[in-house]
Amino acid sequence: MATSRHSVPMSRETVDMICAALPGAHWASHHEGGLDAWKVGDKMFACIGIANDGVSVKCADVDSAQFLIEIGAATKAKYFHRSWVRIPFDGKDASEMQDRILTSYKIIRASLPKKLQATLAPTPSAD
Repeated sequence: MATSRHSVPMSRETVDMICAALPGAHWASHHEGGLDAWKVGDKMFACIGIANDGVSVKCADVDSAQFLIEIGAATKAKYFHRSWVRIPFDGKDASEMQDRILTSYKIIRASLPKKLQATLAPTPSAD
């Protein structure tokens, strides 16, 4: 992926750069609800709310999400299923965020119809 593994402060621009590099990813604005989302197919894998201070991502399961919350790596993503967490921009660097976004992308991509998955370029690995 285009993001380096060095300590880079997180921002909306960094999230957008990470997401835009993923095969089939596209940005969708839901301006009335105050949410901006990154999707693959028609399914969201990353969401930035109106506060613009973090990104919500999907975890493999509720236990994985709870673990990230317990160790202080994430907070509960309000209004989302418990398998989603919010990763605040403060104190995070690009490599941590890239890993969480890539995990979310892979989970959501795997849930797409096989026919659609076959049209996408291979998923990048997390260097």
